[in-house]
Amino acid sequence: MVIKVYIASSSGSVAVKKHQQAVVGFLEANRINFQEVDITMLEEQRLWMYRNIPKEKKPEKGNPLPPQIFNEAGYCGDYEDFFQSKENNTVFAFLGLNSPPNLTDSES
Repeated sequence: MVIKVYIASSSGSVAVKKHQQAVVGFLEANRINFQEVDITMLEEQRLWMYRNIPKEKKPEKGNPLPPQIFNEAGYCGDYEDFFQSKENNTVFAFLGLNSPPNLTDSES
């Protein structure tokens, strides 16, 4: 399973950049394997992301903003969903993962 975080590297929005950094930083800090997918570089990736976000999660106007998080092709959620799962200590369930990665004794 690969967690995919759809980002926009050239976003002019400070909020979008901070949200992207928060998600990526959390995944890195918790040693969760993930792949960043830059929707500003490949049109087909952007279109795939838009098509695979559930209708109820799409805004009434405009397009969904990054970051959008998927586990393979399964939609996990957006930044707000991620933030809520972090607050509730349920990020691994949110990401569709069984548990945190095992740390060796020297790392814990």
